[in-house]
Amino acid sequence: MMLKQHLFFVLYGICGTVIKEAATKNKAKGSQGQFPVTQNVTVVEGSTANMTCRVDYNDNTSLQWSNPAQQTLFFGDKKALRDNRIELVRASWKELTISISEVTLSDEGQYTCSLFTMPVKTSKAFLTVLGVPEKPEIIGFSRPAVEGEDVTLTCITSGSKPAADIRWYRNDKEVQGVKEVNATGRSFTVRSTVHLRVNRNDDGAAYTCSVEHITLNSTPHQVTEVLEVHYAPQVEIVHSLIVPQEGQYFKLECVSKGNPLPEPVLWTKDGGELPDVERMIVEGRELIITTLNKTDNGTYRCEASNHIGTNSDEYVLFVYAKDLPGTTDPNALTPHGPDHALIGGVVAVVVFITLCFIIVLGRYLARHKGTYLTNEAKGAEDAPDADTAIINAEGNHAHAEEKKEYYQGAARNVVHLKSENLGFANNYALREEYVRCIM
Repeated sequence: MMLKQHLFFVLYGICGTVIKEAATKNKAKGSQGQFPVTQNVTVVEGSTANMTCRVDYNDNTSLQWSNPAQQTLFFGDKKALRDNRIELVRASWKELTISISEVTLSDEGQYTCSLFTMPVKTSKAFLTVLGVPEKPEIIGFSRPAVEGEDVTLTCITSGSKPAADIRWYRNDKEVQGVKEVNATGRSFTVRSTVHLRVNRNDDGAAYTCSVEHITLNSTPHQVTEVLEVHYAPQVEIVHSLIVPQEGQYFKLECVSKGNPLPEPVLWTKDGGELPDVERMIVEGRELIITTLNKTDNGTYRCEASNHIGTNSDEYVLFVYAKDLPGTTDPNALTPHGPDHALIGGVVAVVVFITLCFIIVLGRYLARHKGTYLTNEAKGAEDAPDADTAIINAEGNHAHAEEKKEYYQGAARNVVHLKSENLGFANNYALREEYVRCIM
């Protein structure tokens, strides 16, 4: 009997030990599952943030959310803080989810989820609130600017978090600006400045400030300033005919650009008023000559002015004679005047031909003079005079007699000339016959 009791107590002790160890293991396992889990949340200012806390195992222990100031927001399904923006979304033994609507930058911070076990277990979740930049504005531009003036354009945007980026465009082409960032509480104020010296090309130019930020997705905030620049007039005269001719209709247009636009323009001719107001009509910026004639030749001037300055242009009009029948080439209608290049060419040719003629003639005379003297020397021995000597030098005596008779016969042919020309004729005829004899 005693033995049976002893065996009973041994078995009881063994079972108690086993049960105690099993209970200890189950308690340790349950303790490990009772740990809250949270996640960080990022939202845009003005939107709604959902804060969720979960546990895998809970033995009917309450969950609690508290804000960065350690104020309890919800304990289980019970609301603890009077804030109409904070609402309960879901409450159970394994999850506690709350929502914060119309989130502001002041809501940003570290939130705590607590599980009231022994000891209390907690998990942290950081709420990040992104600040939306305000619509930008451009300052520093006074209307209108004057050509050559220095102008500074400054674009400002506030309330961004993180700091926004600003880009400048001139008529869709990007230009560089100088950026400056200043912290204002929890957000940032960003400035960007563009410096330029304006000219007439900047008149009407659109300068756009574009604010880019993560909260704006792909639609940046933009503002545009259109520059107005005053500048002096720029004048050009445009004519209606390439070759103005007598009797034609003719128009000159004064194309003037300026800001302010010069009105009206002033037309003059050769420094004075228009001479014929009946044929010369001014309509706005146009000067119309109804019927051209030679008296219209001269210099026409168009002058335009505004409060910045004055400018002008001139046009020299030459009226050509009307085309002759059959004449179609307008290039033939040119002013009559000396062609110096043609005259110079003709003179050069004449001088060249004259020099060549003198040189040839000089050589010819020199050669024949030498022949004459040589032949004269050859026949001088038996000849009574120089002519006879030349004839004798050409051949034998019989041949010389024939030439002499021919020479004397030629002289008799001029006896019929008038008495006043007789002497000249004799000399001329004798000389001609003489030359023919000696050739």
